[in-house]
Amino acid sequence: MNNLSQKHIPVMLSEVLEALKPSDGKIYVDATFGNGGYSEAILKSANCKVIALDRDPNVQTRAEELKNIYGNRFEFRAGKFGDFSSLVSEGIDGAVFDIGVSSMQLDQAERGFSFAKDAPLDMRMSCVGISAADIVNSYAENDLADLIYKYGDEKKSRQIAAKIIQYRQNKKIESTLELANIVYSVIHKRPNTIDPATRTFQALRIAVNNELDELENGLYGALQKLKNNGRLVVVSFHSLEDRIVKTFFKNNAQKKQHVSRYAIQDSNETSFPLSSFSKVLTPSDDEIFHNPRSRSAKLRFAIKR
Repeated sequence: MNNLSQKHIPVMLSEVLEALKPSDGKIYVDATFGNGGYSEAILKSANCKVIALDRDPNVQTRAEELKNIYGNRFEFRAGKFGDFSSLVSEGIDGAVFDIGVSSMQLDQAERGFSFAKDAPLDMRMSCVGISAADIVNSYAENDLADLIYKYGDEKKSRQIAAKIIQYRQNKKIESTLELANIVYSVIHKRPNTIDPATRTFQALRIAVNNELDELENGLYGALQKLKNNGRLVVVSFHSLEDRIVKTFFKNNAQKKQHVSRYAIQDSNETSFPLSSFSKVLTPSDDEIFHNPRSRSAKLRFAIKR
């Protein structure tokens, strides 16, 4: 398989469509448009409308392509999915979130999300605001260590932070390879293992884009806009993200309990807007083989009562 055919493969696409169940005449939101894989698949699977959201200005060209094909069945709205409530005013029948960095962003070396190629240390999904370089060159040692540990689950965060401080006494850290090499000075690369710089880069990306708060806000906004029996589908790639999704679903679904048929019914259903939620689903071995980026994906979905 060549590089082009490997790019921009929507993760767990068949599972997403099965969970979302698109149908004619309905309205769905693709809250993380990226390269439009989910949006296009939803539009192909039913005569429905898709509203796509994305903060990344670089997706506009792809959004225009889908608009030219599907006309008024497709609408793109620029913005963060954390602002779901203000971006989407209408009631919707379903929403899908694909959390984290997109294949398109990873493949654009100049965006600084990946250390596979040397590039400016950026990582801003919206291309504005504080960059990863700003963080590594300005944060105090303890704050850097806490950030790398909290968002990257990096056990050697203290040593990495100390090396960053030591390095920047001589020059600013400006590129992805500079930072990766600092990490390698603490944790040596070994064949057939996850690159040791992965966790530090992940932590910085989450911090730069405020991803965890955006996720909570986005889920809450989507739940507010879902119609009865609407479906909320989330694909995440990190244990912190998955924990937020799982907790959100549990907190908004009423626990099943046996009640006597003679008891007075006094359940406040508005406090528990979800009728049910799924167990975690993971990619098939075949998908992981053909798309290694899917290996850490976890899918959960919930249905509004």
